[in-house]
Amino acid sequence: MPALTVQPRARLFHGHLWVYATEIQKRFGDPKPGDVVHLQDVRGKPLGSAIYNPQSQISARLFSYRRQDLDLDFFTRRIQRAVKVREESGVDLKLCRLVWSESDGLPGVIVDRYGDFLVLQTLTLAMDQRKELIVQALNDVLKPRGIVERNEVAVRKAEGMELVKGVISGETPEPFVVRYQGSAFHADLIEGQKTGLYLDQLDNYQQVSRLAKGRRVLDCFSNQGGFAQACALAGASEVTAVDISEPATEVAKKNAVIAGAKIECIAENCFDFLKRSEAAGAKYDLIILDPPSFTKTKSSVRDALRGYKEIHLRAMKMLEPGGIFATFTCSHHVSASEFHSSITDAAVDAKKTLRRVTTYTQRPDHPILATIPETEYLRGYAYEVVAAW
Repeated sequence: MPALTVQPRARLFHGHLWVYATEIQKRFGDPKPGDVVHLQDVRGKPLGSAIYNPQSQISARLFSYRRQDLDLDFFTRRIQRAVKVREESGVDLKLCRLVWSESDGLPGVIVDRYGDFLVLQTLTLAMDQRKELIVQALNDVLKPRGIVERNEVAVRKAEGMELVKGVISGETPEPFVVRYQGSAFHADLIEGQKTGLYLDQLDNYQQVSRLAKGRRVLDCFSNQGGFAQACALAGASEVTAVDISEPATEVAKKNAVIAGAKIECIAENCFDFLKRSEAAGAKYDLIILDPPSFTKTKSSVRDALRGYKEIHLRAMKMLEPGGIFATFTCSHHVSASEFHSSITDAAVDAKKTLRRVTTYTQRPDHPILATIPETEYLRGYAYEVVAAW
């Protein structure tokens, strides 16, 4: 097996699983892109097995602390273990992320389950090269009607791979409606956003809706209207959902009809809507801010924080004392302290005193590893305005 010597101060020695190109001291055995390599420290002490791709900044990703090859038995065991983790967490096994990359010991492999169908992503070269083994293991363990490949994700370019999508095993799924805790969602596993739905937020829709009874609710960046639906069904007095995408707004309207939820849906840029509404003196009792990631890289975090501060400021100005806003970030590049600062800075400018009501995180089918901060990417807070200066 080819080997890499890892430099002494690499993050690997602090519990991380990634080895950057700058952290590799030596290469032995002429490792090729996609190879399994043996990792060792400068004294030759074995550190485990990793997948290797010199085309990526993350040149090696540890997947086992012993010598291990990527064979069918390995994939079968790891998938079985991932399913067991979801069973123990209590999530709905028919609608969840069954495998989530490093969090399940399969770096670059994502598997989402929608009833009898699976959606697979192989986002690292080594796993993509072994896609047939992964599909075989999934069929053996889960016996789905079909498996869809959604490998049109931009991160594959960093690994030197093409963007592809389509059915790779079994039947082709037609678009269908998913029901979850009273809400309705349209799922298109081949053409829909992400792998069909935003599975990581499903439980947060219900948690936020506990604050909605009798309140005037504004759901910004609403997509399919998950928060808006849940709030309407929980007894909100009125609900407005805003999203820049007209197709998403139309789907949100259809979802609301199916669920029996009364929602006003508006297709408009949320920044423009918030600015216009605040200037017009609009007031709400609960405002939900769930934007798409404002940054995909560390270099643009400052711009992202300006965006978060603006939407927080606009929202707070439309809340009287007793009003609540729930806000989320889905970028691991934005730290908890940076995101919190965007809230507190906006509160000072808005001259509002805030009391934290609760915190939110990703659904447990997206497990968080303590030593890999990148696995904790979804953060949310609910704050009540307790006073205006």
